[in-house]
Formats: sequence, C-alpha cells, structure tokens
Amino acid sequence: MPVLPSWLTDPLRDQFAALLPEHPTVDPSHPLGCHRPRISDRIIFDKLLRLLRFGCSYQAIADTTCSATTIRNRRDEWTRLGLFARLKQIALESYDRIVGLVLDQIAVDGSITKAPGGEVAGRSPVDRGKQGLKRSGMTDGYGIPLGRVLAGANRHDSPLLAPTLDLLDDLGPLPDDITVHLDAGYDSDKTRTELTVRNLHGRIAHKGEKAPIQASQRWHVERTHAWQNAFHRLARCYERRAAVVNAFFDLADTIITVRSLLRQAWTTHRWDDRPKRRS
Repeated sequence: MPVLPSWLTDPLRDQFAALLPEHPTVDPSHPLGCHRPRISDRIIFDKLLRLLRFGCSYQAIADTTCSATTIRNRRDEWTRLGLFARLKQIALESYDRIVGLVLDQIAVDGSITKAPGGEVAGRSPVDRGKQGLKRSGMTDGYGIPLGRVLAGANRHDSPLLAPTLDLLDDLGPLPDDITVHLDAGYDSDKTRTELTVRNLHGRIAHKGEKAPIQASQRWHVERTHAWQNAFHRLARCYERRAAVVNAFFDLADTIITVRSLLRQAWTTHRWDDRPKRRS
C-alpha cells in the first residue's frame, strides 16, 4: 500500500525534481572512473515521505536500494539548499493563485508533542516533565499552514506570538484588515499591544469563559495541528537538529497544502490526471 495516493505524490515528486541541482550519475573525479553510481533522488524522496508518515527509524526504512547513511546525507544536502522550504513556498503560491489564501483571518496557536531530545526540546508541563517540543503554528482562515516557530515544550504560547507573526512578511502583499484569532492563553495586555503595533485586529478568548463562542474561527488551526500530527515523524520527533525538524515540517505542510488544493480545485477545474473522485 503506498504511503500517499499517487494523485498527491506525483505532483510533489515532479516539482521537487525540478528544484534539484544536476548531479552526474558517477563522480567524474574518481581516479578509476568506476565509483558507485549515485542513488536516484526519487528513491530518497520516497524514503523521506515514508519516514515522515510512519515515524520509523532510518535503519528500519533502509533496504537494498539505499542505506540509512545515504538517506541522512541526502536529507542534509537538500536541507542546506533550502529545497523543502522552497517546495512549501511554491505550494502556497499555487494554492493562493488557484484557490486563494484567506489572509484576512489568521489563527495562531501552540501545540506540544513528544521529543526525547534535541536543540529545541524542553521539559513538557503536560507529560510529567519529559522532553517535548512546542510549535507555534499559524494558518489562514481555512487552515492552510503558513509557518511555525519551534521552541521547547516549557515555553508559554504568548512570547512566541511575535516571532510567529513575523512570518507574515514572507507572504507578500497582505489585506489591509487582518483579524488574528487566539485562545485564552494569549489574553493579556502585552498581546493586545503587540497586535496594535502591527495594525492587526485581535479576537482573543477570555480566561474563564467558553472559547468557541468568542473565537469561533480558531478551530482551523486546531484542525491543522491534527493534520500535522497525523505524520508520526512530527507527533514524536526524534530529530535533534532544528533545521531538520523544520525541513520535515515544511514537507508535511507542503503535502497538506497540495492535498487541500487538489480537493478544492476538483470541483472547479479539469486536468488530464484529475482523480476520478474528490478524495
């Protein structure tokens, strides 16, 4: 059974292949000209998709086609080149062009997941002091992930709001009136001042009162957190370097964005390899 349906993986592979720099099949600097050929980028990309979806170890996903060391080395190479971040940016631009991002309604919230160790791990207040990872995620009005800030699980949501909102600068032109939906954890004068300085409107749930009545649009970011946690590599993160964690998050956000794009465009557009039904 494939890790993802072909109507989703095929456009991902094609676009990622277009971003890859050219490499010779055999290293021309080898003195005998008989070095082992380079493992196909498609094989490595498919392995990374399996790692992201199932959360298993590199040794478990390695086989006769490539070793765990090759997967790690190619992952680091692509991370240094910023290919995962670029792939996510292309997916966002495509979604905005075809469907349209709902940027006048923004939702921000934090989510804590398990992380046994690493650069951004911290003591989790909801897991008996074990190491955990917090992500401060931001989505548009539909739930398309726009970016995230990683921190230790012991960090409060409120101080992470400013660096999370800074990610809006990467989205290009923004609407004049933007409403930011936040839960009761952001209910403070500091948060309201931060939003005022940025000319943003805040819809913040008040402490001690039922949040759904006051912040009815905040559920979009909660749903996006659930979408991300469906990728087991993110729900229990064993990666130690922040750059690698962000790379896997960018890949997951790309899948979420492309999946939403295809599902919404299915009713309004026609193309040659369009799925037979709206999945």
